[in-house]
Formats: sequence, structure tokens, C-alpha cells
Amino acid sequence: MKAAIFQGTRQIECQEAVKPSPTNPDELVMRVVRACVCGSDLWWYRGTSPRPAGSSVGHEAIGVVDQVGSRVSSVRPGDFIIVPFAYSCGVCPVCKAGFEATCPNGGFFDAGEPGLGAQAEYMRVPLADGTVVMVPGGRERARGFSDQMLDNLLTLSDVMGTGYHAAAMAEVKPGDTVAVVGDGAVGLCGVIAAKLRGANRIIALSGHKERQDMAREFGADDIVSERGREAVDKVRELTDGWGADAVLECVGSRQSTATALAIARNGAVVGRVGVPHDEHVDAEETFYHNTGLRGGPASVRTWDQKVLLDAVLAGSINPGRVFTAEYDLDHVAQAYRDMDQRTTIKSLLRVSQV
Repeated sequence: MKAAIFQGTRQIECQEAVKPSPTNPDELVMRVVRACVCGSDLWWYRGTSPRPAGSSVGHEAIGVVDQVGSRVSSVRPGDFIIVPFAYSCGVCPVCKAGFEATCPNGGFFDAGEPGLGAQAEYMRVPLADGTVVMVPGGRERARGFSDQMLDNLLTLSDVMGTGYHAAAMAEVKPGDTVAVVGDGAVGLCGVIAAKLRGANRIIALSGHKERQDMAREFGADDIVSERGREAVDKVRELTDGWGADAVLECVGSRQSTATALAIARNGAVVGRVGVPHDEHVDAEETFYHNTGLRGGPASVRTWDQKVLLDAVLAGSINPGRVFTAEYDLDHVAQAYRDMDQRTTIKSLLRVSQV
């Protein structure tokens, strides 16, 4: 089969790899229909985070169940499924509490293990019963889905669920003024999530025209293009000096985290989903402002099952608009280059037909 393989800094190649098989009774193998490149992939692609050469890559995919282990009971071959970026047991106290991405029995697909890369024709899924999200109707129904619907469903493997997690952790509620820090696919999905949760006003922090336009399309009322202190001053001005009722931090850098905390009104919660990189949080400052900071790896499966899958299938939200360029596996290197150079918001990989 074809698979994307990391060879070194800014080096991704499509190579022939061994098709995976279930290695445990609780695993399945999925034929990948759609996959994509994540903003977090760029950390190791650029050499910012370590990664061994020769490892498989990718952690976002949808597709058709190909094989199942003997203990898999929730799905069968031919079912159409969403695979979240983390696998989880589904039965431990952490999973039952709705934080399955931090399941102590689980792990992450983009860890370089053989067969776990989503940017491939087939991928292996450990702990299948506690991990996958089944789309009702199976392959027969999925064959009738439009490309837009398939794109929407693909976002439920990560970015839409992650954006929603930021909003949930920030405790966004009806009537709130919400600020979203970050204009990547997660931040844009955070705008959708804030709207879905009833925000009255959404302020999107973005310095790029294409992303600003999409943020408005998704429900943003105000755009702040400034950065740093100027961005803080602008948000304060828009909120009569008080700051936002809830803030979604969708980047993870030192500056984005500082900005998120500075634009939160006293007593607000910052929902954080950006992977931390060299950030710093002043414990004394958050203490004296009663500012909450909550979040981490997103509960994609939980939010898909509770809210997002129904919203996508009903046509209430269209997060697949974040895919602004399409590629096949043979051109995966270009998909990464375009993400790296910010010429596309998010790169879609069309791997096979339903």
C-alpha cells in the first residue's frame, strides 16, 4: 500500500509500505477514504519537535472498516467510521468522564508506530470499540455523501472536535462574548463551536484576509488583525474594557497564550487546545484575576457522539470549508509544503473512493 513517510526535516515521501493487519483481538484495520495534514504536524515537519526518520505519519482519517479482530463488537467490515486522533479504551474512569484523549490505556496515532499513520491507504486502529465513531448507515449510505459531507466528517477526526473542546473547556454559554485566538483550522472551527454553543458575539483574532473571511462566514462578528499588546488593547476596546467572557486558545505559542490570558475578563476561563510550545503562565496573575485555564488534547469521540456528528449530518455546520486545497498521496509532500507556507488553511488528502 501507499503511505506517507517522514524522512527528515521538511521531507515527506509517499512510499510503499506493508498493509497492516490487526495485531490484537481488539484492533481493526480501516481502508482510508480521506485524510489530511494537521497544523500540529508542522511542529515535527519543521524540526521543532523530534521525530524518527522512517516513521509513518498522520492522525486524522475517515474510511471503511476492512478487517476486525475477534473482540471488536461495535463495528464490522463495511461500516463507515471516523477515527479520532487518539485511541482509547472507553471503559476506564478517564474515558467515562469524557476525557478519552488522555486515556492511560490509550495513545496517539501520530506516534510513528507501524500501521498507525492515517496518511496511508490503510491504517490500524487499536482499542477499536473505545475509539472509533460509527457513521449510521455504513458504506451504502456513505456512497451517497457529497464531497462536502465527506470533508465535514473528516474534520470530526480532529479539528472540529478540537475547536469544540476549546469552547467547552472555556464554558461558552448562550449570550457570551467569545474571543478566538488562532486562525488555523482549529481556531476557525472554534468559531463554529462558539456559535453552536450560543455565543452572542465572537471576536476572531486573525491577520490573514482569507482566514478572516472564513471566520466571518462561520459566525465571527469582529476581526482583530493586530498582534501582541495591540491585539489586547483592541479586544479590550471592543468589550468596553472588560475583556471576553470566554477565550479559545488555539495555537499554543508563548504569545498566543499571553494574549488569551490578557483578553479574558476577570473570572473568565481560557479553553486551551493549542499544543504548548515555550509558553509561560503567570500563576500569580491568573490567581488575582480569577482566570481559569483549562483544556488539553480534545475529547473528539465524546463531542462527536454528543453533538457534532448529528450537527454535520443535519447540515447545521460545514467545517469542511477549512480544506482549501486537495491532493492525493503521491503529492503528499506538496500538501505539507503548502501548509508550511500558509498558502492553504488545511490540506485534504483524497485517498480512495467510498
